[in-house]
Amino acid sequence: MDAYPPILLLHILGATVWTGGHLVLALSVLPKALLTKDVQAIRAYENAFEHVGLPALVIQIATGLWLALHAAPALSWMDMQDPLGRTIGLKLLLLAGTALLAAHARLFVIPRLDAARLPLLAWHIAGVTLISVLFVLAGVAIRFGGL
Repeated sequence: MDAYPPILLLHILGATVWTGGHLVLALSVLPKALLTKDVQAIRAYENAFEHVGLPALVIQIATGLWLALHAAPALSWMDMQDPLGRTIGLKLLLLAGTALLAAHARLFVIPRLDAARLPLLAWHIAGVTLISVLFVLAGVAIRFGGL
């Protein structure tokens, strides 16, 4: 059996959970929390989401690396002359951006989260959400030969 279809399916399901969860957070939970300065609403969502969101991200990373190796040799992943390599390289840069924002939020913002720091967390949420949507767009671009 060819491993490609189930791995692609797992990758897409992971992207659905990760991106969808961040869109719900950014467009539904966050605006209300900012308006009412309700830190607990953010904490409650984050606590519930991390049980499915973090495994989805891990699945995306594992399957994404497999799919990238299947599509192109690792040495071409940052080849700016190759549309597929450029797109895979972009996805790796987006992953690094996600990791940096998440680490900063987890280590420096969330432990001291209060109403005054809520706007800073909002910028982190907006950044991760934007990056997750860009991940999806780059993934779709791979289907059409890359960027």
